[in-house]
Amino acid sequence: MLLHLSVENFILIPKLEISVHKGFTCITGETGAGKSILVGALSLILGQRADTSVLRDKARKCIVEGRFLIEGYNLDNIFEANDLDYEPISVFRREINPQGKSRAFINDTPVNLNALKEIGERLVDIHSQHQTLELNDAAFQLGMVDSYVGQPKILAAYRDLFAGYNALKADLAECIQKEQQSINEKEFLNFQFEELEKSNLSPNEQLEAEEELETLTHAEEIKTRTFSAIGLLADNEINITDRLTEIKQLLDQAARFSHHLLPLAERINGSIIDIKDISDDLRTFSDQVHFDADRIEKISSRLDLIYHLEQKHRVQSVAELIMIMNAISDKLYSIGSIETRIAELKELLSAKESELLKVSDVISGLRIAVIPNIEAEMQKVLENLGMQSATFKIKQEALVNFSATGTDKINFLFSANKGGEIREIQKVASGGELSRLMLALKSLVLNRSLLPTVLFDEIDSGVSGDIAGKVGSIMRNMSTHMQVIAITHLPQIAGKADSHLLAYKEDGGTSTVSSLKVLSNEERVNEIARMLSDEVITESAKVTARELLNYTS
Repeated sequence: MLLHLSVENFILIPKLEISVHKGFTCITGETGAGKSILVGALSLILGQRADTSVLRDKARKCIVEGRFLIEGYNLDNIFEANDLDYEPISVFRREINPQGKSRAFINDTPVNLNALKEIGERLVDIHSQHQTLELNDAAFQLGMVDSYVGQPKILAAYRDLFAGYNALKADLAECIQKEQQSINEKEFLNFQFEELEKSNLSPNEQLEAEEELETLTHAEEIKTRTFSAIGLLADNEINITDRLTEIKQLLDQAARFSHHLLPLAERINGSIIDIKDISDDLRTFSDQVHFDADRIEKISSRLDLIYHLEQKHRVQSVAELIMIMNAISDKLYSIGSIETRIAELKELLSAKESELLKVSDVISGLRIAVIPNIEAEMQKVLENLGMQSATFKIKQEALVNFSATGTDKINFLFSANKGGEIREIQKVASGGELSRLMLALKSLVLNRSLLPTVLFDEIDSGVSGDIAGKVGSIMRNMSTHMQVIAITHLPQIAGKADSHLLAYKEDGGTSTVSSLKVLSNEERVNEIARMLSDEVITESAKVTARELLNYTS
């Protein structure tokens, strides 16, 4: 329940402190006086977005603070979930600075707007005259029935299931699309993979084959050159080996007279050994090299295949071809895994559909069960609102497919006149009838809720005379178990209130200022008399005002 509201630098308000009592409070005032100040300020501390347009003085920040009595409304869990200190009287504060930055606090702990809104929705229901148009909306009508059902946990469970169901459907659709895209590609990829796999490629074979082919095609030239080299090294009459042997002998002889020549003689001896080894290796190599036409053809054919594959896949090495083959293999595997995934998703989707069906059936049963009660109670409230001949019905239809709210379509049907055709509300209800219908529905739903406060912002549009008094009585009855605040232009409603706030506007030296004040008994008489009068407040208007207020003196 709202206890106190503090507003600073908000639109036309430089500073305002106002206390609000339990029961039924009305707010009145001339047109343009700022009766909706409380609505705007409350909306800020309940999580509505705002910008610098709310700043009266653009150089200073706007501060709105509300104190709420929240004890007994089962809000401790939601405070704990948001890591907030729970206090029986909690303070909600919102600040908007000149740069447009917003900060929000609950009991001096910073919170984000989502948390502020989540908790705020459990504290105050703000209903404006514009929301009466929502009465024609199918989603709003279904929401009203669900509010009457009062089973938020099962509705939340259904929403979670439905979200999971939609996620599975989206995954399945994506996989099927991928599968369709890969059907034509799969055959081509299989062909490419089989071609590369049958080639039995190895990373270094191209270089080795090119070297072997070069050797084979020049075999005779290689043999001629190596034979001549062997001759120069060891086989000719004059060869390097014999000459080095003679040099070695000379150095050995000279070394008898100078030991410094011994290392040189050893080095010459090492060279002789190396040259003999080279000669032997050359003979072995020369013996192995010979022209082989079959081998040349085989290697050439293998290289042609490799060159063809490299050109086809636009690469320059066998290693890259092997990488492409592995990538194609992975892609083929992923295509195969899509088929497996599709089967899994279909199975999961079927299970999720079964769960959804069970929960939606329960929800449908709950809705169908309360419809007669809503219709009966609405009939009574409408009669109390002067609509004795009205008929109100709720039509429930089963949907073929799941929706975000279940498998039900709800439609409110109405007839204002006895024997009149019952049709959709938007087709038959006038503005005043819409206001009364909305008030009737709100009274039913809110009477069953634990909501501390409801604020009606000129919900009495299109209502007058005796009906206005009946509307006021409904609001007063609601205020026996919750705080009701009503912004009204009707004296009959203002007369039913327990306390009365006046919105007024004053022109200062340089600007216009709006404010609110609590009216005394005599001030209430004068204000209601003003609402009853034209330009001049008459004594008869004051008498009527006292009667509306039930003042005996």
